[in-house]
Amino acid sequence: LNRLEEAIAERLANGEQVTEDMKFMAGMTRIQHVFLYPETGDIVLAGPAEGYAVDPLGRPIGFVTGHSVMELQDLIVALRSFPPTGERVKVISVSIDPTQEGLQRMQQFLAGIGGRALPRDTARIVNGLQQSLGLQTVTIGGISPKTHFAQILVEADYRMKLIGIGLEKPPVKIISYASRANPRDVARNALQRWYFTPNYECVRVSDDELAMELVGDGVKLIGADELVRADGGRVATQRVDRAGKAFVRSFTAQYPQLAHKSPVYGQLRNLIDMTIAAAFIQQQDYYGQAGWDMKVLADEKQLPVNIYITPNKVETAVNAIWKGTTLMTPIGGGVNIQPTMALATERLLADEDGNLKKVHQQVKFSELAEGQWWWD
Repeated sequence: LNRLEEAIAERLANGEQVTEDMKFMAGMTRIQHVFLYPETGDIVLAGPAEGYAVDPLGRPIGFVTGHSVMELQDLIVALRSFPPTGERVKVISVSIDPTQEGLQRMQQFLAGIGGRALPRDTARIVNGLQQSLGLQTVTIGGISPKTHFAQILVEADYRMKLIGIGLEKPPVKIISYASRANPRDVARNALQRWYFTPNYECVRVSDDELAMELVGDGVKLIGADELVRADGGRVATQRVDRAGKAFVRSFTAQYPQLAHKSPVYGQLRNLIDMTIAAAFIQQQDYYGQAGWDMKVLADEKQLPVNIYITPNKVETAVNAIWKGTTLMTPIGGGVNIQPTMALATERLLADEDGNLKKVHQQVKFSELAEGQWWWD
């Protein structure tokens, strides 16, 4: 990391742009390890990498695996959230919510329909729900809403919601909420809430604390009843939602395949990896031990990342499914990342066989050329 920053600083000082390999982190597709080498003052991110190309939507994709490639602009956001100066972000979140006025209009619309809905009224009802709810409000917490990082969180959340309510067919088999929902289990005016969170039991640390490994697939989808608030409490819920549980379990189980075929979910996983890695670097004071002040990567004037349009509003997504004689109209989401939860002592995994320490010892700096910041 510090060698990358030095190489970037040199280019900027010479009036040159950051290279493509810098922008796309030398083709890295996952962060598997974070290493500290106090003797050389190096902090190292390690993981799989490959050649890459940018797809028509501007996403860098690996040639070999098709996996999403990590981006420097996102890493900068993660590191700035956990800088050497010690401030830290508690929660990085996205929520897409109807307005209070929209909810009131929806209740009035549903009251006007009463129990008279018939299949021939489906299109009118869906249109009426969309019109009454209006645009939904996007709320981004913990990071700047003007970043690529924020854009990915919003897109992943919105598209997950579309899959859940049956409006987007995923490229892998996922049990949608809409396909399993039972009218008896769902209040007529219920809004479904699902959240992306990290799989918090994902961090293994060596006994000398110079190495960390991220294990597993990193991302879970959970229901509102499982969401832990920043204060440690849980969101209260009165009902058992079998369809919702089937959906979040299926989505989580299929996440690796989905991330492979739909790049935005690979990008979301990369953001979570970066955020937990950055939180770990700060918590272990790798900054201090490496003597790294992150002066260039932390400087918005030198490396601007707040360059995107803030997503404020999105269209309400509504589907209509007839279950027998009952019309169901699920509307459903969010992202909630609390990186330091993954670093709580009771969640950390031990390096019992010492393999992590051995991997750390295999990294050598003696053969690196002047200015070299990545290597195989």
